[in-house]
Amino acid sequence: MLSINKIELHFGGETLFQDISFLINPGDRIGLIGRNGAGKSTLLKIIAGKISQDGGEIARPNGYKIGFLTQDIQHKKGITIWEETATSFEEIQSLERKLEELNTALAERQDYESQSYMDLVHDLTEFQERYQLLGGYTYQADMERVLLGLGFTQEDFKRNIETFSGGWQMRVELAKILLQSNDLLLLDEPTNHLDIESIMWLEEFLKENQQAAIIVSHDRAFLNNATNRTIEISLGRSYDFPVPYHKFVELRKDIREKQIAAKKNQEKEIKQTQELIDKFRAKASKASFAQSLIKRLDKMDVIEVDEVDDREMHFRFPPAPHSGKVALKGEGIHKSYGEKQVLTNVDIEIERGDKLAFVGQNGQGKTTLVKVLLEQVEYSGKVTQGHQVKVGYYAQNQADALDGDKTVLRTIEDAADDETRKRARNILGSFMFSGEDVDKKVKVLSGGERGRLALCKMMLEPANVLVLDEPTNHLDMRAKDVLKAALAQYDGTLILVSHDRDFLSGLVNKTYEFREGKIKQYLGGIEFFLEQRKVEDMRLLEKRSEEKAKKEKKKDPREDQRAAREAEKERKKYERQLANIEKEIEELEAQVAEWDEQLQDPETYKKLSEEDGFFNTYEKTKSDLHAKMESWEETHEKLESLS
Repeated sequence: MLSINKIELHFGGETLFQDISFLINPGDRIGLIGRNGAGKSTLLKIIAGKISQDGGEIARPNGYKIGFLTQDIQHKKGITIWEETATSFEEIQSLERKLEELNTALAERQDYESQSYMDLVHDLTEFQERYQLLGGYTYQADMERVLLGLGFTQEDFKRNIETFSGGWQMRVELAKILLQSNDLLLLDEPTNHLDIESIMWLEEFLKENQQAAIIVSHDRAFLNNATNRTIEISLGRSYDFPVPYHKFVELRKDIREKQIAAKKNQEKEIKQTQELIDKFRAKASKASFAQSLIKRLDKMDVIEVDEVDDREMHFRFPPAPHSGKVALKGEGIHKSYGEKQVLTNVDIEIERGDKLAFVGQNGQGKTTLVKVLLEQVEYSGKVTQGHQVKVGYYAQNQADALDGDKTVLRTIEDAADDETRKRARNILGSFMFSGEDVDKKVKVLSGGERGRLALCKMMLEPANVLVLDEPTNHLDMRAKDVLKAALAQYDGTLILVSHDRDFLSGLVNKTYEFREGKIKQYLGGIEFFLEQRKVEDMRLLEKRSEEKAKKEKKKDPREDQRAAREAEKERKKYERQLANIEKEIEELEAQVAEWDEQLQDPETYKKLSEEDGFFNTYEKTKSDLHAKMESWEETHEKLESLS
């Protein structure tokens, strides 16, 4: 159990945290939520010991291990995905090297009766027990399970890590942390670089795992499924509820409504009491009564209503100008980057009013097809843009592409026409930029603020085709809700590239899955797609099981012969060891039996007891006999398992 007690933190004279306290118990899966800038990531760094707090304390038990997933990673170059992931098992790998050395040494020795040989056998047994205790016989299977779950293929295991993008390297870091034996996982936006299938796999992994976890995420569906407790950071304070996010929202609203009602009743009571005090204070006969009312007011605990940061964006997309029936069309699209073929003979036709979701693993070509359709990259094939189509495009790096040296206001004024420029401040106010915020340089804005500014800039020009590539990456939940509501009212054509199931839900009527250079259309929303994929995965699993069974039937008989020879060789080695141990046991038993018989005679007992060190030798011999008996049992069990 880890205790966080009255944590305080101040930045530039302002209080970020005040009196943050809670306990973390084994099995807790905590969703840490709050607006952008509330201090969620900062709190994780404090818990991890990366930065210090200004007040309060964190009590960690001795040996308490914390795994911290941050967005800042550094991997060695020249090693494979498999080798990098295996660094999570340093002790196991060290034991593997020692076991290999011991087995090699034993195979080269023939002095089976010597003490040094038996010492090697004893060391081998101890190392094997430790190896088994740490999961040495299963860790590679665990590595494979986690890497496959996070979207890697068997072929990827052998590739050098630097050949993967930053997002895929982040998956490796996540795999390492999940595989470590930590008491607490601190996961800062773990779903940012995951596709829908990997996110769903991670949900199940966390639910089955006994490690405690604190998760910072703006993915509502992920929090609903992966957590069993919610802590909200709001205006420097924490609110702790032992329920997952969707229940927290209802509970928090209900509690606040009750607080407001209780506050009103209390204020009414205070007002009435104050009126009585004022009425009777001047009357001598009622003075004592007035004093008792005053004391009652002084003792009253004033009910406080939890403060809520309820600022929100307010906007709607401009009406979509009329366009032709076909908005965008791609025929025979081929696109590769070097030797990597991303899209192969792809056909797609997007009609006016379509609401599409592009889903699939990172690197499967979703963003590439978007750029091809907008003719922003070179490609093979044919792209046709419909009559009077006007595209509004929010790129994945749109927020980072803003000019950092411009102010917020200047960014919008430079992108607006003469008429819109007059309303620049009002427009920015709808995106939660008010007062001095509009004079801030873009480079000092947080990721969420830059995301809002990029959306604001994109809306300045009416479009009848909106293409949004991961628009929710830097938005908090409330901002995502506002954007989703605005998109639901949008009357043009919509293409959404996203892994956020909750955001896509109810927004799209067609889903395109990208896999191995091809796209597959599902005539339904994200729920229909997930349902169909589950059915397809079950069929694929059955097919693989059948293929595996066929392969096992067709296995080369020479493999069985080689395995049998190895087993026979191992069996003979243990038989020799067993014979040597039995011989030593016989000798030790005979010696102990002889001494036991002598000690029954009083005169001999007296004589032996006067000998210096006899009883020490006697006890040591009995101890050696006991150890040999245990060694016999272990060796016999190994021989039995081979048989």
